[in-house]
Amino acid sequence: MTDEDDRRDVRSEAEGAVPDEEETVTSAEEKTADASDGPADDGKGGNDEKDSADDDGEKKKKKPGSFWKELPVLIVVAVVLALVIKAFAVQAFYIPSGSMENTLQIGDRVLVNKIVYHTRDIHRGDVVVFNGLDSWDPETHISKPTNPFSKALRAVGTAFGVAPNEKDYIKRVIGVPGDHVHCCDAQGRVTVNGVPLNEKSYLYTDPVTHEQNKPSNEPFDAYVKPGQLWVMGDHRELSYDSRSHRGDPGGGTIPTDRVIGRAFVIVWPLNRIDTLPIPDTFKQAGFKTASMAAPATPMALGVLGTLPIAYLRRRRRRP
Repeated sequence: MTDEDDRRDVRSEAEGAVPDEEETVTSAEEKTADASDGPADDGKGGNDEKDSADDDGEKKKKKPGSFWKELPVLIVVAVVLALVIKAFAVQAFYIPSGSMENTLQIGDRVLVNKIVYHTRDIHRGDVVVFNGLDSWDPETHISKPTNPFSKALRAVGTAFGVAPNEKDYIKRVIGVPGDHVHCCDAQGRVTVNGVPLNEKSYLYTDPVTHEQNKPSNEPFDAYVKPGQLWVMGDHRELSYDSRSHRGDPGGGTIPTDRVIGRAFVIVWPLNRIDTLPIPDTFKQAGFKTASMAAPATPMALGVLGTLPIAYLRRRRRRP
């Protein structure tokens, strides 16, 4: 083999080696690109998962803290809403005495509708809560708190009906404006406008002896003036009601504008939950006569007075 042939073979081998080297480099670059594409995405996805896990962990860590931060706000909102409802719609009251037994027991909590008398008049038989400030002496005397903390607790308890208030009373309405309330008839019953009341469904009955209170142990005869109410407790032998205040300026009656609202349901304790409907005896038709006579009479006279005028005008129009 000549030197030229050797150089030719070397040159051939060198030329043949170049493509192999280029293919190897190119392949490596593509693999590197593929590898960089694949693991890069995987790495990014892994970071997302890690970030997501970290976010979830942070949220879990933040939840208790955020709850405790929001709790005071929730309490304040709840209290404000309760006070607004109490002021304008429904208020809870605590029963401190036995004057309305067996209908209401000591320790009962009742809800009082404060809107109802803006839509209708007070009815006989309604159980009403009214403020006796400057008109009736307290029926039960409650010791006053001695320190600011106790006073604050008492105020909150009174607002939510879990503490007694000696200025508020709860009684049953027996007579409304214009009524004549009398006791007793020949059978010992209370009468309203001459109509006797059958009070056996709500008068106090001793749970041991099963003996029921009399409608009243003392006679009375009262005319209810406009803007006033005659009220009595269901436990007649214990109740300090209109009968006991006949020497007061109102003759024992209370002003209608002192009525806070109508008690319509017992909500506590749970075994005492019940409604407070008007007893059937107050649904007698005879009551309406006297109470409606006063407003109806002027209207009737007015109508009768216009009849002659209308008759004369019609006579003049005839040809």
